[in-house]
Parts: sequence; C-alpha cells; structure tokens
Amino acid sequence: MLRDSHPIDKLFEQIVMLVPKMDPVLARIDRYLEAKVFFQLVKHDLAKRYPMTLLTGRSSTPVEVILRMLVVKQLYGYSYEGLERAVCDSLVLRQFCRVYLNTVPDDTTLIRWANLVQPSTLEQFNRGIIEMAVKLKVSRGRKLRTDGTVVETHIHPPRDSQMLADSVRVVVRTLERAKKVLTQSNQWVPQNFVALNQEAKRVSHQISEAMRRRSAEAKQVGKEGYRRLIEITQTTLQDAQEVLPLLEKQASAQAHKLAATLKTFAPRAEQVIDQATRRIFNDEKVPAADKIVSIFEPHTAIIKRGKENHPVEYGHKVWLNEVDGGLISHYRILAGNPSDQDQWLPSLNAHRDQFGHSPELASGDRGLYSASNETEAIQMGVKQVILPKPGYRSKKRKRYEAQSWFQEGRNWHAGVEGRISVLKRSHALGRCLNHGLTGFERWIGWGVISANLRVMART
Repeated sequence: MLRDSHPIDKLFEQIVMLVPKMDPVLARIDRYLEAKVFFQLVKHDLAKRYPMTLLTGRSSTPVEVILRMLVVKQLYGYSYEGLERAVCDSLVLRQFCRVYLNTVPDDTTLIRWANLVQPSTLEQFNRGIIEMAVKLKVSRGRKLRTDGTVVETHIHPPRDSQMLADSVRVVVRTLERAKKVLTQSNQWVPQNFVALNQEAKRVSHQISEAMRRRSAEAKQVGKEGYRRLIEITQTTLQDAQEVLPLLEKQASAQAHKLAATLKTFAPRAEQVIDQATRRIFNDEKVPAADKIVSIFEPHTAIIKRGKENHPVEYGHKVWLNEVDGGLISHYRILAGNPSDQDQWLPSLNAHRDQFGHSPELASGDRGLYSASNETEAIQMGVKQVILPKPGYRSKKRKRYEAQSWFQEGRNWHAGVEGRISVLKRSHALGRCLNHGLTGFERWIGWGVISANLRVMART
C-alpha cells in the first residue's frame, strides 16, 4: 500500500534540537517542497507501480520520503548508494527527507521508485516551481535568454568493432541463460556460445591494435579482422533466431524476458553490421542519421557544433529558456542535431505559454539570427530583440547593434553560459548516467528542478 508520509516522531524532534540547524538554503527548499501540487504529481506516478498499489499490499516507502530523497540526490550529486549512506548518517537530511528514526530506503528500492516518475511529470513539476517563483516575485518573466547545450550519454567512444563485440557478448550471455531454461524443460541447445564471445573479443582487440598503426598493411589487417568479426556476429544472430521460437513457447517469465532481450539487441546488432559493411567494405560515408553509436543507448545522436575541444559529441542537444531571476523556465530535448535557428520561435511560444505574455527582452546568440526570427518576435510583442547577425553586416545593421539597449542585452545574454556551466558542474547535466531515452529525459528534468530550487532558495 502506498503511504503518503511517516507519522511525526516526537523523539526525533527532541534529538534534532541538539544538532546544528539546517542550512538556510536547504531549509527554504524544505518549505517549497511542502506544496501539495508537487506531492500529488509524484504520487500519481508512483501509484501506477501495481494495479492495487493504493489499496493493498505491505506499507511502501512514503511518497514524501521518495520525493525529497530524489531532490537531495540531484542537489548534492550523490549516487543512489551514496544517497542512502548520506541520509543514514545525517540527522539534518533525515529531517529534510522526513525519514526521522525510520529505516532509510536502500538504493535499489529508490531506483525502482525513481523509474516510475515520468518525464512529463517532471515538466509539470518545473512549471509549478516557476509559478511559485512568480508568486514569490523571484521572476516576472520580463526577460528571456535562450541557448542550447549537449548532454552526453554514458557510452564509450563509438567504434564499430567494439559494438560488434558488445553485440556478440550480450547475445551470447542471453543464449547461455536460455540454455539453462530450455534444459530444465528438456529442450537441449548444444552450441558452445562462449567460444564465439571469446573469439569476438580477441578479433576486436586485433582490429583496435591494427588501426592504431595507420599503415596500409595495418589497414588490410583491420579489414580482414572486420570481415571475421562480422561473420562471428552473424553466426551468433543465427543461433539467436533458432533459440528465440523455443523461448517464446515457454510459459516462464524468465524465458519471456530472455526472448525480449534477444528481440531488442538483434536488430541493433544487424544495424551495426550494416554500417560497418558500408563503411569498411564499400568505402561509403554513412550519414549520421543512419548510424548507431551504442547498442545500449541507441537513441544517442552524433552532434557536431564546431567546438574546438569537443569536435564531436554523443548525446542529445538540450534547449534551455532562462528568465530573469536565473530560473530555467523551460527545457526540451531535441532529436538529432537540428539548426539553432529553428529553436527561436518554440522558445518564445513556450515562454508565452508559461507566463501568459511575451518577454519584454528576448536574446539569443548568432546561430539563432534570421530576419524572419526578428520580425516574428516583434510581432509577438517582444520590445527588445537581441539577435546579433553573423557574417557581413551593413552600416545600418552595425548602427542598430551598437545601440546601448542592444549592447546591454548582449551583455545580459552572456550569463546563460554561466547558467549552463552551473547546471553541468553542480547538477550533473554534463553526462547522463540513466539508461534509455526516458531515463535521459528524467535525468534532465531532475537536474533542472534541483537547480531552480537552489536558485529560489538563495534569492
């Protein structure tokens, strides 16, 4: 049964009076999280764990505890294991998380509950924070600066040879587990899958060593290695196709889970084979949109932004709206690597949807400039449009951009880079450690929420 909260512990209240008071920033966040709207949003998702979660079963970890522990995790950059230890050891965090003297939920429990919170819920959560900020006069939505950044997924630098070896490893591991299940039901699968995995690992290492030498001879060795590695992967996939119907006929949940794993990873392995064949043997430049860079995070996009220290990034472009008061009023995760120009109008529309009016000042960098973007912003009621024009500028344009209000707007816009830096350094938006696209969206949502709560508490 899903519980709302632990009962107030009078003994804990007496004990906590003997320790130093809660940090002022944490104390303000504590008060903000008392709003019913945040509690109800999270409870709505947690209640969907099982059909009768709200009515039957043993008492669960309270919703209030889960919500506050997930906020603490992102505020301080803890892992789930570190979060459990920190709350166990700190009377202040026990008080903040409303755990009191009760047992702190372990890391695996928190992971299961956290995975139930939907990205759309976190978007509504952030909208609620912005509405609260408006009531507290932290922000009025008069200024908007918008920019994008890349949040990387948690993958190693992609190589086709490594992805082929990973494909063999995952499929072979699944087939070995399937052998045990099928053997128990008197269906014997005689193949020795482990030998394929070991050979794939060896050939992948040989390819990596050959490619480092960069000579014509090494290139030929690498090419032959790829041919053998593709053959091993194809053999493994053929074995998987033979075992899959046998698993699907089984009644056990484990067999169905193994079948689902094969159905998930086999198409990804086939895609890696296709792109390796086109690239290595057909000398074809495979478009980024057709590539897969990780069989574990297939949603990962290849993003080139012209950054000298990061020429190619692997993850997703995240677009942010920051308003006066230093709050992220809106965020969205973009598919692929779209043009920055296309993000100007969606940002203005999102601002108007959040605040009910257009900003008085709206700014972006040179990548967002276009004559139509300027015109449409003015038509939407933006009084000061700060979009520096790239490349050649006429004398008239130079005089326009030299006006004091334009220069002041550009100076204010520069602060968005600092905000992005804080999000990456203090709220873990440099690299997402969650799995899958939904996990990625969830990671971004909690990072923005924790950043906004901290900004409000410090204002």
